[in-house]
Amino acid sequence: MRTHTYFEIKHFDFFKDQLIYWAQQFEEVVWLDSNKHGSKFQQNDGILAVGAEKSLETTTNRAFERLEQFHEDCKDWIFGFLTYDLKNSTEALSSQNFDALHFPDLYFFQPKKLILIKDNKVIFKYLIKHHEEVYTDFNQIKSTDIPGIEVHDAPKIKLRIHKDAYFEKVEAMLAHIHRGDIYEANFCQEFYAEDLQINPVQTFLKLNSISRPPFSTYLRLKDKYLLSASPERFLRKDGQRLISQPIKGTARRSHDPEQDRKLKRELQQNEKERSENIMIVDLVRNDLSHTAKPGSVQVTELCQVYSFMQVHQMISTVEAEIREGTSFAQVIKHAFPMGSMTGAPKISAMKIIEELEETKRGLYSGSVGYVTPDRDFDFNVVIRSILYNATKKYASYSVGSAITAKSIPHNEYEECLLKAKAMKEVLEN
Repeated sequence: MRTHTYFEIKHFDFFKDQLIYWAQQFEEVVWLDSNKHGSKFQQNDGILAVGAEKSLETTTNRAFERLEQFHEDCKDWIFGFLTYDLKNSTEALSSQNFDALHFPDLYFFQPKKLILIKDNKVIFKYLIKHHEEVYTDFNQIKSTDIPGIEVHDAPKIKLRIHKDAYFEKVEAMLAHIHRGDIYEANFCQEFYAEDLQINPVQTFLKLNSISRPPFSTYLRLKDKYLLSASPERFLRKDGQRLISQPIKGTARRSHDPEQDRKLKRELQQNEKERSENIMIVDLVRNDLSHTAKPGSVQVTELCQVYSFMQVHQMISTVEAEIREGTSFAQVIKHAFPMGSMTGAPKISAMKIIEELEETKRGLYSGSVGYVTPDRDFDFNVVIRSILYNATKKYASYSVGSAITAKSIPHNEYEECLLKAKAMKEVLEN
């Protein structure tokens, strides 16, 4: 059981920063920030979960069944992540590529302390045994100092796949498409820095400040960190309703208003980008149909262009009603990994991706989110993110693009650089 204690705050953004710094005393932290995008599907401006009362860490073996049982044991809020490699628990697939980050395949925890922010109101939802700490914690948060910026030497950022090799691999992907093996696949590459010591909180806050996306995430699991400026929702459950919002289609922003409007119009009318988006929408519809009431899967928004601080993005919304007797974990299992990060047909695309990519994706193109006591949930897509292993002093960010029959390798490479811009800028100070 949790108690509910309400406070009001005056300076929303400053309080958020204080909250994240205060949370660093815990080894398990999830901070989810909507950056006040005001979506009709967004209930809170920010959610912080800290301190593991109970936790689940597992490999791909029966991972979703174990997640369901863990929630049943807790009967409470749980927060955590699903890595891309959980595909190996649902299909006859494997992941043998290089991994320097070593996140567990799945990790969830029941937080001792849960704090929700909406407008100028803060709700402390603490487990009963920790209720007496609420007022002390609130006062400590308000008195937390924001330290000055720590400057580190600009790291040498390396490519796991160099430019010429990237072109060769895209050509190989195109050969699969022309043979009819697949229609589309999301091909990703890793950028990384070694022997790098960063301040994870400051790095996250800077990344968030230059992106302000609706699914921003700071995650800490002991010495491992996710610093994410994700604009994409994977899947949300609200009662019996499911909402998925895949992104496919990207264009740069311009400081010139007229040029920026032109870039947005061009993206909206771009036949290749629209076809990419529509193919993934069809894939998402199919994924949701496995656990939805017959006839309930609907595309409520198709190829709508939204503008973020770094890029314009083409987003669609697919909704469905859950079939009676379907568990929340079954819904996630049948939709995971998300179509926007795989391709179509999904299994064939994942096999080819594994052959051509050089890095095990791990948490990148996985998902972070939560499940409520009522088995509702909300999960993002881990993109536009820096992953950091503090013990190994290894930082990594990966980017990708959708390869279709109309893809031009040079243009796909440029799209990757555009998506990588914010992470590169942050790591290089």
